[in-house]
Amino acid sequence: MPRPSSRFARFATIIGIPAALVASGVAVGHASYSAYSATTNNPTSNWRSGTVNLSDDDSQTALFSASNLKPGSTDSHCIAVTSTGSLPSAVKLYGTNYSTTNNLASSINVKIEEGTGGTFASCTGFVAQTTGGTLFNDTLANFSAKTNFANGLGDWAPTGTASETKVFKFTYTVDPAAPNTTQDGTAAIGLTWEDQNS
Repeated sequence: MPRPSSRFARFATIIGIPAALVASGVAVGHASYSAYSATTNNPTSNWRSGTVNLSDDDSQTALFSASNLKPGSTDSHCIAVTSTGSLPSAVKLYGTNYSTTNNLASSINVKIEEGTGGTFASCTGFVAQTTGGTLFNDTLANFSAKTNFANGLGDWAPTGTASETKVFKFTYTVDPAAPNTTQDGTAAIGLTWEDQNS
């Protein structure tokens, strides 16, 4: 293979020098834009709201469905109410959808007790709490005035740390002196327990 002439070699050298300078300039240019860096971070923040939650063991069955009542008629039923919320709260009991004819509600006394033991199926084992065990002991007509959380009955305050259950015992008695005008009378009321976080 013939050797390149000295003239060609000089030309190649002249051309090679600027090319090397250009390549060197590119490297220097890139280096001039580099920088040290550092970061720190905090893990993703999260928010979740608490809960208030109530349930009972009535299987959507009315506490009482009594007929053919007469002066002196009486009966008792219990219902267990459970709080499973995660927030501290307060529970109140009040009535809804009240109605009466022949003023029968004024001749029915209702006693409401709060305690432990017993279920919707039976009050066997029910024990009223020693303090504040009797929430109400008056006529059904007067109970009907309890219509919302603000004027509801009770001082149950679930802590939100664990499931809590209260049993409520209702006893009705038709006034032995109920007037003759209450014959064929009717009375009805729904029961609502409302839980609000404190």
